[in-house]
Amino acid sequence: MFDILFQGGKVVTAEGVFEADVAVTGEKIACIGKIDASAASKVVDVTGKLVLPGAIDAHTHLAMPFGGTVSADDYKAGTRAAVCGGVTTVFDYVMQKKYGDKVDGIMESVEKRMAMCAPVAASDYAFHVAITNLDDGRLLSEFPVAAEAGITSFKCFMVYRRENMMIDDGNILTVLEEAKKAGILVNVHAENCDVIDAKVAQFKREGKLSPWYHYLSRPEFVEEEADRRAIYWAEYTGAPLYIVHLANAGGVEVVREAKARGVKIYAETCPQYLEFTSDVYKREDGRNFVCSPPMKGEASREALWKAISDGFIDTVATDHCPFMQAEKDWGKEDFTKIPNGCAGIENLYPYMLDAAGKGKITYERAVELCATNPARIFGCTRKGAIAVGKDADIVVYDPEKDFTISVANMHSDYDHTIWEGKHLHGYPVQTWLRGKLVYDNGEYVGSYGEGKFVKRAKHL
Repeated sequence: MFDILFQGGKVVTAEGVFEADVAVTGEKIACIGKIDASAASKVVDVTGKLVLPGAIDAHTHLAMPFGGTVSADDYKAGTRAAVCGGVTTVFDYVMQKKYGDKVDGIMESVEKRMAMCAPVAASDYAFHVAITNLDDGRLLSEFPVAAEAGITSFKCFMVYRRENMMIDDGNILTVLEEAKKAGILVNVHAENCDVIDAKVAQFKREGKLSPWYHYLSRPEFVEEEADRRAIYWAEYTGAPLYIVHLANAGGVEVVREAKARGVKIYAETCPQYLEFTSDVYKREDGRNFVCSPPMKGEASREALWKAISDGFIDTVATDHCPFMQAEKDWGKEDFTKIPNGCAGIENLYPYMLDAAGKGKITYERAVELCATNPARIFGCTRKGAIAVGKDADIVVYDPEKDFTISVANMHSDYDHTIWEGKHLHGYPVQTWLRGKLVYDNGEYVGSYGEGKFVKRAKHL
């Protein structure tokens, strides 16, 4: 006897769409096919609906100190919003800290974040660790320790020198070499910090301080050049590399070239770069769109969509890092005072599935980008697909449900969203986390703390 039977819907995988029932026993998918209702204790009628694997948002910053404040969504709010948008696994970035002469170790940094997340998590969760300081020699010895603990991805920032998040090129090369030995995938935020700092200083001298100059201080080539530099290091070391939030047309070409040469490169983009262009920085509320990298020109937006269609972009994630309106308003007269980041965790899957419904991509591709590929790339062996033996992370999606995004119908703690007024045709109506209903027709119905840490496989 199965515990739950999803009956009458169409299953979507990265490989195809087909009519089938899905049976769940405990926390796992137990059977897929034509299944009699009498074989289950509970039957969920999903006639006319799509049955999808839960999405994985592989890029978030929850409760993150930045720009003199902390991002508006903590682990409770962020993971709640995630499941209400069909995201059942959230990756958060653990920022390695330095206090005077003391540097937090990798596992020490993870344990501090785990203590914050575990008691309140509404979704399953995993961590990337941002390596911000290698001064303490013991850190390199922690790479294999982290890998054995299931922390199999690190991040290097090529920007944010003043915020003490950036590490230099030599140290990034060292991280790549040592991470490869340990089975760890390195993520990189690729922008040229020196150029950005020089442009910011120039605009400040000239009194050009509107949000438009946030974009102009990070011209498109600063990303492309840094993408190319990071790929050279990956090619030299033979280490795999994951480029986060790719936002520029030049970077797309660099990734294409590298993949053609056989370099093990993965590229991620975000919904904000697929939807908006740099014109948003000319708006009255332009400060609300300030994130890094910024939205680019129309040519870049089109190049990103083409790369998604052609298969050169591997994942879509959000870089979810919202701030309150009053904090964004700090930069009304000076873009350098605007905390960088926007909301998106609840909008990821609905946005990409809406694009599928409109024929921009297929439903299979939306699932591949948002669930199957992140699971494969980051070693989430129990996640990312509707398949026997996988976790029963299931999203029931109504392709005919109309929905308009507003801060009033989101489930975060922020007080504004760049997605305000965006109309979607099709929307998730239920989210099941390991066989338990956690979101039902607009309401969070789960229990805080039921999310589990996802121990991941090594990247080999």
